[in-house]
Amino acid sequence: MKFIVFISIALMASVLSAQPLKEADIIAIQKKVQALPDEPVDPNEVVVIETDYGKIVIELFANQAPLHAMNFKKLVKAGYYTGTTFHRVIPEFVIQGGDILSRDADPNNDGTGGPGYTIPAEIGQKHLRGSLAAARLPDQVNPQKASSGSQFYICVKDLPFLDRGGYTVFGRVIAGMDVVDKIVAVKRDQRDRPLKDVVMKSVYITDKKSLKK
Repeated sequence: MKFIVFISIALMASVLSAQPLKEADIIAIQKKVQALPDEPVDPNEVVVIETDYGKIVIELFANQAPLHAMNFKKLVKAGYYTGTTFHRVIPEFVIQGGDILSRDADPNNDGTGGPGYTIPAEIGQKHLRGSLAAARLPDQVNPQKASSGSQFYICVKDLPFLDRGGYTVFGRVIAGMDVVDKIVAVKRDQRDRPLKDVVMKSVYITDKKSLKK
């Protein structure tokens, strides 16, 4: 039954990814993923993000940040990320994405959405080049440093000041940093939003062995 549910959500996301989502569509996806159980992450599993610039392959830290790793896997399998964009790109810093609102028709709300829940902080891993970490609200309104339920960023260089700031790193790029470098270099507006959408065309789980074929 769980497999059927995941497939149905993924198919819905695939059908809708080619066109802007309406508010009702977004609410429906949020409710679906909120009801899904987390799954343990197998050490051989990796996440692949396909873009027009190439593929980014990510290894999740199942032991060091299990809550974040399981949540990310759940959202990937549900098709939540497919069709979202990297809505924030800052050279010498990060590329950020994973907001469901980047799939609606309003570019001004990109970076303000999520699945409707947060994740308890699992701080401990360092922000190195290629690190995958969870975005979050500032300390003033989020003293527990709880992470966004879906938004994430990838570091394009070592960022030790973020270690001091208290953000959860829950994975790392194991292939495709050249793709990340291309994305962070795209032309952007004053809000660091790419002038042309950088879409996650397909986001899926596979195993490390299949990457070697």
